Amino acid sequence: MDATGQEERVPVRGLEGVVAGETKASYVDGANGFLIYNGYDIHELADKVSFDEVVYLLWYGKLPNRKELEAFRSRVVSEMRLPSQVIKMIELAPPGAHPMDLLRTAVSALSMFDPDSGNLSVEANERKSVRLLGQMMTIIADMYRVREHQPVLSADPTLDIGPNFLYMFRGRMPDEEEASAFEELLLLHADHGFNASTFAARVTASTLADMHATLTSALGTLKGSLHGGANERVMEMLEEIDHVDMVDSYIEGMLNDGQRIMGFGHRVYKVEDPRARHLREWSEVLCHRADMAHFHDIFHRIEQVVLKKKGIYPNVDFYSASVQHALGIPREYFTTIFSAARTAGWLAHAMEQYADNRLIRPTSRYIGAWNQKVVPIGQRS
Repeated sequence: MDATGQEERVPVRGLEGVVAGETKASYVDGANGFLIYNGYDIHELADKVSFDEVVYLLWYGKLPNRKELEAFRSRVVSEMRLPSQVIKMIELAPPGAHPMDLLRTAVSALSMFDPDSGNLSVEANERKSVRLLGQMMTIIADMYRVREHQPVLSADPTLDIGPNFLYMFRGRMPDEEEASAFEELLLLHADHGFNASTFAARVTASTLADMHATLTSALGTLKGSLHGGANERVMEMLEEIDHVDMVDSYIEGMLNDGQRIMGFGHRVYKVEDPRARHLREWSEVLCHRADMAHFHDIFHRIEQVVLKKKGIYPNVDFYSASVQHALGIPREYFTTIFSAARTAGWLAHAMEQYADNRLIRPTSRYIGAWNQKVVPIGQRS
């Protein structure tokens, strides 16, 4: 006990290194640069399976066979539609509202239209997960279309989840290369251990709040610039650099001013983020085919300069920004795309939490005053 009568406990700032629970969904080895999805190394999955297959793996613990995959995909795609009231809400939102704010609000509103809203049974949560994955994609696509004064589009039952989103968002069918790149972008963002937004989701689920509340908590957390919002900040930086020859002086100026270079470093990884390698390759391919080779050159030079001067590797946000930009996605929607992918992981963790629940309720160390006496309001200075 200390002088105040409290047990001697040392707070762990940011809960770094604290084991807060168990999961089968994913494992992050920051020291060696490994990311595992339910037994599969991310490098084993990338280029070999679709995002649809990874969602199935996270939710059901195995990769699907062809029949299982087709049935699962069909269920999700059939849910890629919104109640007319939610579309109206999107239309009435202020034009300047950030897409993440509108996405968070729309997900919360969907709980009022879900027939399983108050049902926390395993079967109901599985049905809601299928709906929410499809609806999350649709909110983002419909939001963009409404704001661009374009008609919203219905999902194509012949397309996978990711390509369907690109079609509904941009209004044209993605070609094979675009579809493959976007599938891999989603796959690489699908889950990542007990990151901030996932932990927020599990805390909410532990109270036995419903899945819509769980996703709303996760979305609010992901928006922060130290989490999902970092990819937007990367693009903001790129828009200030007109030519690769400006990179060295620009980065040196940021470092001299003590500014954080977004898209570099990671709370967990001490080596290169394993996801960055795959997106670096797609960045080069897509930027060249979109006549944006100068963007990739700038990205690559920034990576070289920061690594040389600071010894810091890029994280997934860095090349995610260039891939999305080359696919024609405006930067204010970057974090919503991250959200759409990470919904797979959030829902996997929510289902785990519900299945073996205990309210997440940590303690704290009190550092305030003691034995204060109330002074009548008229006598207070």
